[in-house]
Amino acid sequence: MSYLYRTFLLVLLVVCSPALYGQNAPAEQTISGSFTNTPLSRFIGEIESKTTYRFYFDPATIDSVQVNLQLNQTPVPAALAQALEKTNLKFATDNAQRVYITPGKPLSTELPTDFFKTDQAETVATAEETTPTEAIEDKNRFASTSELKLYKIGVNKGAAGKAKATLAGHLRDNKTGEPVVGAALFIESPAIGTTTDQFGYYSLTLPVGRHDIKIRGIGIKNTKRQVALYEDGKLEIEVEEDITPLREVIIEAEKDKNVAGMQMGLEKLDIKTMRQVPSAFGETDILRVVLTLPGVKSVGEGSTGLNVRGGAADQNLILFNDAIIYNPSHLFGFFSAFNPDILKGVELYKSAIPAKYGGRLSSVLDITTREGNKKKLSGSGGIGPLTSRFTLEGPILKDRTSFILGGRLSYSDWILHQLPSKTYKQSSASFYDFNLNVSHTINDKNTLYAMAYVSNDRFKLSTDTVYRYANQAASLKWNHIFSNKFYGVLSGAYSRYAYQVSSEKNPVNASELRYQINQSSLKADFNYFLNNKHTLEFGASSILYGIEPGSLRPVGNESLIKPDILGDEQGLESALYISDRIDVTPRFSVSLGLRYSLYNSLGPKEVYQYIPSVSKTVNTIIDTVSYKPGQITKTYHGPEYRVSLKYALSDNSSVKASYNRTRQYIHMLSNTTSMSPTDIWKLSDTHIRPQIGDQVALGYYRNFKSNTIETSVEAYYKDIKDFVDYKSGATILLNHHIETDVVNAHGHAYGVEVMVKKLTGKVNGWVSYTYSRSLLQVNSGTTSDMINGGKYYPSNFDRPHDFTMIGNYRFSRRISSSLNLTYSTGRPITLPLAKYNIGSSTRVYYSERNAYRVPDYYRADLAFNIEGNHKVKKLAHGSWTLGVYNLTGRKNPFSIYFKSEKGRINGYQLSIFGQPIPTVTYNFKF
Repeated sequence: MSYLYRTFLLVLLVVCSPALYGQNAPAEQTISGSFTNTPLSRFIGEIESKTTYRFYFDPATIDSVQVNLQLNQTPVPAALAQALEKTNLKFATDNAQRVYITPGKPLSTELPTDFFKTDQAETVATAEETTPTEAIEDKNRFASTSELKLYKIGVNKGAAGKAKATLAGHLRDNKTGEPVVGAALFIESPAIGTTTDQFGYYSLTLPVGRHDIKIRGIGIKNTKRQVALYEDGKLEIEVEEDITPLREVIIEAEKDKNVAGMQMGLEKLDIKTMRQVPSAFGETDILRVVLTLPGVKSVGEGSTGLNVRGGAADQNLILFNDAIIYNPSHLFGFFSAFNPDILKGVELYKSAIPAKYGGRLSSVLDITTREGNKKKLSGSGGIGPLTSRFTLEGPILKDRTSFILGGRLSYSDWILHQLPSKTYKQSSASFYDFNLNVSHTINDKNTLYAMAYVSNDRFKLSTDTVYRYANQAASLKWNHIFSNKFYGVLSGAYSRYAYQVSSEKNPVNASELRYQINQSSLKADFNYFLNNKHTLEFGASSILYGIEPGSLRPVGNESLIKPDILGDEQGLESALYISDRIDVTPRFSVSLGLRYSLYNSLGPKEVYQYIPSVSKTVNTIIDTVSYKPGQITKTYHGPEYRVSLKYALSDNSSVKASYNRTRQYIHMLSNTTSMSPTDIWKLSDTHIRPQIGDQVALGYYRNFKSNTIETSVEAYYKDIKDFVDYKSGATILLNHHIETDVVNAHGHAYGVEVMVKKLTGKVNGWVSYTYSRSLLQVNSGTTSDMINGGKYYPSNFDRPHDFTMIGNYRFSRRISSSLNLTYSTGRPITLPLAKYNIGSSTRVYYSERNAYRVPDYYRADLAFNIEGNHKVKKLAHGSWTLGVYNLTGRKNPFSIYFKSEKGRINGYQLSIFGQPIPTVTYNFKF
């Protein structure tokens, strides 16, 4: 059979190649003309119109190449050589003047001299039949031999064997040994495929026989593996990194993922993308990049609180290697809490949230870090105007155990003290954070992952009051593979967030305010690849919350401050979930999920009882009920539904719809519009009910120009029950009966998000526009509890219009630029309208809540990236980033405040950055 196949190839070559009939090769053909900034595709078209040459290439590989040549009767091969000289593209020409342009190595147009030797039949490069799953690669000839080998899995039993078999394994980087996440593995006939998960694991059930498995993914070279699959077995695959600088892939791992993928409302970011977006102080900032995505906003400059699709900042679940982070910012929100050098990727779920996630209403931001280089010791770092960072990684046991250690340190204190202003000289601000990850492969079926994270902030603004806050997080995961189709992950995590506010300058009122939240969690997640039409996910989780809601204590023997300590809070949140993805037809897929959550408020606790049907105040307390430690004070539970539908209209377009219900049992209470270090988190209890959110979404997705341009339109509607809002004049800190100052509101949010992304070429980036509304209503309870007379009013984060453009242009292999433009409607605000007297007191009359808006927000940022030379053998590879944040110097309002001065109330606008902020950052890697 193999001999017949090769004979057929020879006949086909003879028919297609006139030169093999003995004809003379055509005379040498030339081309003339002036070509200035001419796209290579147009240059090729010019050659084809004037000669008999015909070209074959992937359009995506040449769309960023331009030709600058003056040609006069130049032979075509010489002209092509000049046009491709400074690129990584190569060309090969056969006897029929067909030209093949490929990246990397030129294509061979001749058959090997020993091609028809019968002793090199199908057994070449296969494992022995007595070793069913053995497939060992020759790493010294990685690029050439991996694709040519035939990996034989199992023994061919003919008609007595199985009709289908499952191939599984891991996809890893051949230089670092790290898993490749989100890569696609597929065969074309029949059309069967899958993607690798967070551990780089894949499972493919295929018909027995010979297959070419194609592999595509972000940051890796396209490749394939030839497999003769007869029985279930494993194939560990190593792939090469794609470092071609002019073909950056921007957001999705696979080019058609937005069309073909089941998930909607999902944005994926890799570290290459994040590095291209300018930031305030030159350091890559994950949260700043997330804020450029449609449907994601913040209340103002210097805030890292995310408002996703009309939701509050506390309605986002931020996971860092499965550990929850409660305050994701440093230095007043100017820096995110995550070191960019250790990050692998980011996934933001805005709708169709998978059933394995729960506990928040608006979104899930899942941040994962790299495991560390399993092959050799390496490092990276950077030096900026306010911070420096350094990361070291490498093997502990080669190919089995690796580590990655990273740290950041700010020296903003030193800079503040150099400024001429006395106010700045008396201020201080600094932070640090450290990360340690260790991964260990026990055997083919068991792998352990450990992570530890700690951060600390301290600042003082021209006063004696010192603010400190800290994050601590740790997680341990055990990944066990039961079979090729079934694996599970058991993980435990711990998170702690605490802050401290102290003042000691005046011994008489010296005091210290403390707050702390601790969280321990345990969960088990399982994946079962039932067959090519069903993928089951199921599991269980439990979270134990412990909150010290606040304590004020005197400092020193002379302090007259009276101690004030709130009672501790405890709560237990548990859940079970199951989901199934069903591929009904090749074009129609359904994902169904059910999550059932249960929450118990636990003692010890003192629960106040109030007069029924009367506004809760201190004066309406009628009794107090005491609960013992561990005793259940209140229970909430209910189902959470997840449904997603996808229908492919064509290979380039699809429509998707989704519905999900979520429940949230923990709430952030704040007396500021943006997230601040002194925010407190409050558990649901007898009086504060959990929030419940229902969201429906519909989207249309279309790709153009060989999937190099992505477009999408998503519309959504969200209904929120028992949103926590505040009565006028509410007290948040050290409130022993916080339920008297909060109200349960009903909210709804709706909007449309439009996005266009160009994925390749010298010019790439994305443009997004969002129209959204977020409205609240308090019309239940007593008349005194109602806000704005029970009418709907804009939430604090209602910003109807939002536009963002991220543009990247690469001048050469070493120099590139990035431009960020953003515009949004000003946020709502409540204004004082008049003064009036009651007796001898002067009072201020305010507008209805959030009846006005601060001025609109606009900002432009510009950055240039200059890389060092690309020599392979260097001690270290360095690059410079030069940038200007707020290029136009616009004084965007962060807040509006008022002062009573000389009998008048005057308004003032506070801007965080009222002038351009230049930055210079040096990055290095070795």
